[in-house]
Amino acid sequence: ALICVFLFANGVPALAQIGLPEFLFGTTWRPANDIYGIFPMIVGSIYVTAGAILVGVPTGLLCAIFLSRFASGKIAAFLKPGVELLAGIPSVVYGFFGLVMIVPFIRDNMPGRGLSLLAAAVLLGIMILPTIIRTTQESLKTVPDSYREGALAMGAGKWHMVRTVVLPNAVDGIVTGCILAVGRIVGESAALLYTAGFGLVLNNFVTALESSSATLTVALYVYASERGETDIAFAIATILMLLTLVINLSANLVGRKL
Repeated sequence: ALICVFLFANGVPALAQIGLPEFLFGTTWRPANDIYGIFPMIVGSIYVTAGAILVGVPTGLLCAIFLSRFASGKIAAFLKPGVELLAGIPSVVYGFFGLVMIVPFIRDNMPGRGLSLLAAAVLLGIMILPTIIRTTQESLKTVPDSYREGALAMGAGKWHMVRTVVLPNAVDGIVTGCILAVGRIVGESAALLYTAGFGLVLNNFVTALESSSATLTVALYVYASERGETDIAFAIATILMLLTLVINLSANLVGRKL
């Protein structure tokens, strides 16, 4: 509560001075001319979030299904610590891995300089795997055994049973986990600094993936620590905080509704 009070007490006056519509929907960012439009940064955040979801959610779901329904006890016991290790790696280490591995690979094999939303999306997709895997596994455990046994008794194969019986009955936890993963993506900064850079582009999704693009968290870091423009940083932080709160509230609401 104190963090929220402190943040809004400093951010709301800055937003009022700039003008909320101009700040949110402006497409020009020229601090030297007192023009602040963060819409390209919002678009960049949406693009990198969508890319990470496309990478992380299918992979995480398949990993969780494999560990829960198909892997033997020894294989599951071997892979479980690996999933826990992924959750414990600091984000700055993920970012360094993306800088020395993913960025050079994209630079050598695709258009662009390597620093791009594509590199950031792939890295963030890896970072959200533990969240997706854990929540999916816990959701799969809540499906009654009688559902699975009934499907198998009627002649369904194991994969058909998982796809048509288990997953539909575990969808609430899966969706909640995906929304929580989005919350982590939106608040990530270190990994994006290493992989996405700080360009300001406003292109379509496919074109933007090849370009360096700023996100809200990267802009917050740049203007708070490197350039010392705290008023702008507070304004960006207020928008980012509201966005994160909305995402977390959405996760709780979806969990109850489903």
